[in-house]
Amino acid sequence: MYSNGYIFRYAAILVIITASLLSLAAMLLKPFQDRNRAIDKMQGILSSSGLHNIEAGKAISLFNKYIVEEDIINPEGDIVTSYTKSPKEEGEAFHVDLKKENYNKSKGKPYKLPLYIANVEGKKIYIIPMRGTGLWGPIWGNIALSDDFNTVVGVFFDHEGETPGLGAEITTENFQKQFTGKKIFDDKGNFTSIKVVKGGIKKLPPQEQIHGVDAISGGTITSKGVEAMINTTLKSYLPFIKKHNKDK
Repeated sequence: MYSNGYIFRYAAILVIITASLLSLAAMLLKPFQDRNRAIDKMQGILSSSGLHNIEAGKAISLFNKYIVEEDIINPEGDIVTSYTKSPKEEGEAFHVDLKKENYNKSKGKPYKLPLYIANVEGKKIYIIPMRGTGLWGPIWGNIALSDDFNTVVGVFFDHEGETPGLGAEITTENFQKQFTGKKIFDDKGNFTSIKVVKGGIKKLPPQEQIHGVDAISGGTITSKGVEAMINTTLKSYLPFIKKHNKDK
């Protein structure tokens, strides 16, 4: 019969050994996890610029091929750092934590706005990363604009825990391809963003349909989360866009 002290010591040793092994495994796996997260991020950035279905094994090389510049922009619309070297994943913009920057913005603190510039078939594309809130948790993605800073080239969305078949449909091609060719400014130069319309854009006046896409059936809250994410993000970049267009 084992004493209570023996059982306690035995259990404590097992806990320490198990914790040490888990800690070691986490430490050894972290570089691979970080690499996989970086590859996922590259695939999303490239997808928004029109380069879809990039294989994981080719993501790094294609990211360095097509992304020609990474910038950090301040809230006033000025470029504070510009990175054109390779590997591009070492640029400051690639490591900006949008969750942290959104928090800083909400508290009135200085914040950073990352921007990726791609050259695809001779066309300059500006890719803006985004982060927002869906029904069950965070959503994120990218919106790519042509060099007129008005026409949407493409988008990419992902999520943490939206409902399969409903809100999770933001990741599908059918939802995302609607954004291509849409405009974020009207004919008078007023910012409109992109509306995600419950019941479809046919509910909008014909002249406004260029600024809208169909919401996901049964995924209204997630759809509105996407709309709010795009609107809030693009508003932050308006000072930069206005300065850029003024200098053209």
